[in-house]
Amino acid sequence: MFNIVLVEPEIPQNTGNIARTCAATKCDLHLIKPLGFEISDKYLKRAGLDYWHLVNVYVYESFDELCKKYPDARFRFFTTKARKRHTDADYREGDFLVFGKETKGLDEELLLAHPDECVRIPMLGEARSLNLSNAAAVAVYEALRQNDFAGLESVGKLHEHKWQK
Repeated sequence: MFNIVLVEPEIPQNTGNIARTCAATKCDLHLIKPLGFEISDKYLKRAGLDYWHLVNVYVYESFDELCKKYPDARFRFFTTKARKRHTDADYREGDFLVFGKETKGLDEELLLAHPDECVRIPMLGEARSLNLSNAAAVAVYEALRQNDFAGLESVGKLHEHKWQK
């Protein structure tokens, strides 16, 4: 449905949690090196639980390599420095939702090159940022909401006997 891009992620648990979000939402996960962990890291695997078989994970040497592989891609760059809210952007199937490393975010040079594609998740000015895995979940669910949660189950199944009095 969508593509989540993590540029130089540092914390394996965040990436594992994002992988789980990708698995639950049919999103592909793209990781840009250098990574702050090994793909085989036990914390990464534990955070993703048993969902790894449901997610496509791709690893690139650089952001430029990703761009060359997908020359017609539409990007949304999530940053605390943007002037536009993430809910004011439009999202289409196949879009790439891009997040920076936990300690520094995305490079300012990249943001300045794409000012119209930069979006911010609203928060208090005193707060530095949201946790990376939380921000990715907020972003992908807004994109999915705008696309009527296409391909996802919207209604859960309850066993009737548990609801009967």
